Amino acid sequence: MKIKDLIKYWDTYAQGRLTQDAYFMNLADEHHEALQRLASLYPMKSPQDLMRDLISAALDELETSFPYVQGSRVVAYDEDGFEIYEDEGLTPRFVALSQKHIARLKARQLGSVSVA
Repeated sequence: MKIKDLIKYWDTYAQGRLTQDAYFMNLADEHHEALQRLASLYPMKSPQDLMRDLISAALDELETSFPYVQGSRVVAYDEDGFEIYEDEGLTPRFVALSQKHIARLKARQLGSVSVA
């Protein structure tokens, strides 16, 4: 891999923050075996890194799979002048909760930096 490719890879896959929170889980035997096979395919990635990447991808996909539930309030108009109604499904609640938890994590990280 060339340096420019490495930077592109880092820009695509290695940005963001990691929390200090650790999660421990027991996997079903078949999932443990699948993770070990995956780790064999990608020996430079630890099983923990692979699990983190898989969970991140699954959560990203989950968020985009929430169905749109049309509300009664018009929130915008599209380029053709058609009404766009608010989403009363899970997406707005999920986004609001995400923002709340991100703010909490940032505050906690800032607090731990100022103490250090």
